Amino acid sequence: MREEKPKSPSQKNKSQKKNRWFWPAIYSGLAIVFVGMVWGFNAIVQKDSADEIEVTQQPNNELVVETNATNEVLKYPFNEDDHDSMAILQEYYDAEADEEMREKALLVFSQTYLTNKGVSISMEDQPFEVVAALSGTVEEVVIDEFAGSEITITHADGLTTIYSSLTGILVKEGDQVTQGQSLGTATSNEWNAAAGTHLHFQVLEDGIPVNPRSYLAF
Repeated sequence: MREEKPKSPSQKNKSQKKNRWFWPAIYSGLAIVFVGMVWGFNAIVQKDSADEIEVTQQPNNELVVETNATNEVLKYPFNEDDHDSMAILQEYYDAEADEEMREKALLVFSQTYLTNKGVSISMEDQPFEVVAALSGTVEEVVIDEFAGSEITITHADGLTTIYSSLTGILVKEGDQVTQGQSLGTATSNEWNAAAGTHLHFQVLEDGIPVNPRSYLAF
């Protein structure tokens, strides 16, 4: 039987040096992998954020941050703190609704009945601030003392909102407005005197009027 020779001191030193560097090398490798994963995650997060937020430089050197309006959902065209004081006086005309709802959706002017393409919102016959239900572009502003002034705003995804029976208009055609921005004040008008001080609010999908109640819980 062959007898193993004892290791020389030089062989022992080589073995100890090898063991001494083995685990540090493993730890260093794992650290590099971990740092790479963190860097990659941060790069993905920053890319996603860049897709949602655009920063533009204006001529006056002011930075303007534009959020992605497609992430918004339609909100009330008034201060939400006033929600409990608001009431729908005249409903959107839905041909499939019951008789009582259809009657409440008829507008009368000069002995002529018209179907309501929006809702008439009142705050106990008092003036109230009207705000943009979504961010968008002011498409049209019509100043009309008889019927009350009107603002049309276009939004992402083919939506349009119309705000009528206003006074004190605060925007103009071509303006970019943000959700919740003040547009004017609800007022009364001679065309729909029966509603008193109110906001007539319409929502259109690809140019077709739809019931605002399908978006908002009045």
